[in-house]
Amino acid sequence: MIEISSKLEGKTFGLFDLETKFKPEGYMIGGGWDYDHGTFDFKIDDKDGYQFLRVPFKAVDGSLDTDGVMVEIMTPYLLSHKYEDGIDREGNIGNLSASFNQFAEPEDPDAEFPQDYIAYGKSLVRDLEKLLLG
Repeated sequence: MIEISSKLEGKTFGLFDLETKFKPEGYMIGGGWDYDHGTFDFKIDDKDGYQFLRVPFKAVDGSLDTDGVMVEIMTPYLLSHKYEDGIDREGNIGNLSASFNQFAEPEDPDAEFPQDYIAYGKSLVRDLEKLLLG
């Protein structure tokens, strides 16, 4: 994991407004959200595992499933997950279960982040700063 300092840290936004701005840029809500915190993820590459820019946030006035909830952006970071090849831990699980178990268990959840993508990740954060702060 590589943290990227940002002018967005500590800033508060409406979650709906963030979704409206982030999704057209290629971000999605990360699968590990809870009622009080979550992440926006941008997939950088998936050639050898998955490399993401992750932008974490936490609710500041209620829970994430509340209309109009405000969230505070925390420190963005680069994350690399390397997954085991060819293992289907669940077997034939069906569509409903598959929607909750989208990924194999990481072989190395804190895999080394490829140097080639660090500058790109930093530029993605700068682009988000421009998008949200003008």
